[in-house]
Amino acid sequence: MTDVDTVDIHVRVNGTGRRASVPPRLTLADFLRVNCGLTGTHLGCEHGVCGACTVLLDGEAVRACLVFAVQAHDAEVTTVEGLAGPDGELSTVQAAFREHHGLQCGFCTPGFVVSVTAFLAENPKPTDEEIREALTGNLCRCTGYQGIVNAVRAAADTAGTTVTEGPA
Repeated sequence: MTDVDTVDIHVRVNGTGRRASVPPRLTLADFLRVNCGLTGTHLGCEHGVCGACTVLLDGEAVRACLVFAVQAHDAEVTTVEGLAGPDGELSTVQAAFREHHGLQCGFCTPGFVVSVTAFLAENPKPTDEEIREALTGNLCRCTGYQGIVNAVRAAADTAGTTVTEGPA
């Protein structure tokens, strides 16, 4: 049995095709940060608990610290940098986080924004309870989460939906 030093991969990152030879155990987070220069994907716990490294892999929110770059071969990866429009206009979720104080120091913000983007794509009319449940996969050490909940509610409303109150 021989060791494989590198594996050739092709990944579309934020709409741009990228080819690379990577070590088999290189995480997607490290590939994005080092190989692609996209530092919006933050590494917090490196155990998949905090959510700071959340990216979209073929439209599904994943923890980039738990996915190997080779697993993204022939896939589409969207980072927080890829959510803005081509002219730099913030996405609905990004704008809502800015306008409703859904960020504090900003370290966890990219993971929240990507997670919320995926959540609202699946559930465009969430209740407050569903919003709070969806946010449990991301940790913020600076805030009480109310600004984040308000931002998610506003993003859903801006997207033309009505957010209803969940059970008390």
